[in-house]
Amino acid sequence: MSQLKSKDIINVLKEFTIKKNLSLEIILVGALALYYYGLKERITVDLDAEVQGEIDILHEFLKSKGIPSDIGNDMSRWSIVAMPPGYRQRAKTIYKDKRLKIKILHPVDFIIAKLRRCMEQDLEDALFVVKKFKILPEEIEALAQKAIEASPRDTALFIFQKNLKIFIKKIAQSSH
Repeated sequence: MSQLKSKDIINVLKEFTIKKNLSLEIILVGALALYYYGLKERITVDLDAEVQGEIDILHEFLKSKGIPSDIGNDMSRWSIVAMPPGYRQRAKTIYKDKRLKIKILHPVDFIIAKLRRCMEQDLEDALFVVKKFKILPEEIEALAQKAIEASPRDTALFIFQKNLKIFIKKIAQSSH
């Protein structure tokens, strides 16, 4: 698999909307979003995104181009821990034409998305965003609380809260 760059994915998505005569609205939620947060050297091979549009057709198109994808129309359901209410409205448009709109999550929403999965790379990505945008732990904790309140009651919420505390400590350690 070859590396994906933000410019490349925009061109692929533009090609898709033109060839298929379809419209798409996408929120980048993976490593491709990091380019727009300022981490230019982050490498990825796949597209992680919330998609409003023809997901099955898009998935097959991306597959035909050799681009793995993890896409769905409601990223809040990708985890027991919901996304904070209003994340779509807070997302920022980074590209728009008559058929295609590409957005990235608000930085704090991106951090919550990363903490929901909480792999080591997710924590590094989230820490980069914290530093880049000078996000305070209180902002993360407040939005995390809203995500918890929007989530179904489940023991996974305890794990999320534990991971949140670990991440907040990591922020404090990295600011020394």
